[in-house]
Amino acid sequence: MNKNNRYQQINWYPGHMFKSFKVINNHLKLMDVVFVLVDARIPKSSMNPDILKILNNKPTIILFNKMDLADPKNLNKWLKYYEELGFTCLAIDAQKGTNVDLIKETADSLLKDKLARMDAKGLKQRNFKTMVLGIPNVGKSTLINRLSEQRSTKVGNTPGLTKSKQWVKLANGFDLLDMPGVLWPKFELDIGYNLAITGAIKDNILPLDDIVNHLIKFMKKHYLTNLNERYNNEITKDMEFVEVLDTIGRLRGALLKGSEIDYDRVYQIILTDLRNNYLGRVSFDLIWKNLNKTYKNKILN
Repeated sequence: MNKNNRYQQINWYPGHMFKSFKVINNHLKLMDVVFVLVDARIPKSSMNPDILKILNNKPTIILFNKMDLADPKNLNKWLKYYEELGFTCLAIDAQKGTNVDLIKETADSLLKDKLARMDAKGLKQRNFKTMVLGIPNVGKSTLINRLSEQRSTKVGNTPGLTKSKQWVKLANGFDLLDMPGVLWPKFELDIGYNLAITGAIKDNILPLDDIVNHLIKFMKKHYLTNLNERYNNEITKDMEFVEVLDTIGRLRGALLKGSEIDYDRVYQIILTDLRNNYLGRVSFDLIWKNLNKTYKNKILN
């Protein structure tokens, strides 16, 4: 791959995402608090910068979902980073329910001044209005179902499953507006790879061999032990990409006629292993690569 390719931009912005962003902007003023959901493995790549721009001073809780899949040390540094920017943050796992019970408590703390004013006026507390925002396939529907204690929204691993807004009454005093996942119109190739690896964009948006090549190169550099725990200690950091594919293909029996490797099948094996957490807790947005030197020194020391 050309060394300048990492600066190329990807355009994947279906029409419903453009319409959804306009709806988000129009409804934002009605909200008491906003939940922004990001993938804990990619807190930068899964954070839509256009959403951050429109939040202004709206009370916001950033929820780092899929915390059980992320490198905990890296995740903790990203939590501190966004807290330094003034956001309230909470790491959760919507699928397992980890820390989901803390969301209401966190929201009450964030809205305590508003609650105190209502109490002072003798006003009965109404359900607070909120919306959950995030990119596709980050776990919004799973979270809403967990919060509402029922199957109120469709859930799946296909990016863009939720196509229109819908109100959901939660069991803990919130009326929640569920919005479809929205990306931003253009993003850099490295971000595109992270989104593709974690399943936030469809696998056919980028060449599958490039996606897996990026994944293997990253894992060899930062998580070689994870690779070897899964693939019988047969991967070395000096292996070429095709050698890694051949090794995994032979281990998993991904063969065509004779001993020829079925590379398409190997690509799917590797991506499935990653997405199902068989490669261990991995973070793809490494914070020391994303922060400026001044802040890096502040947060790492």
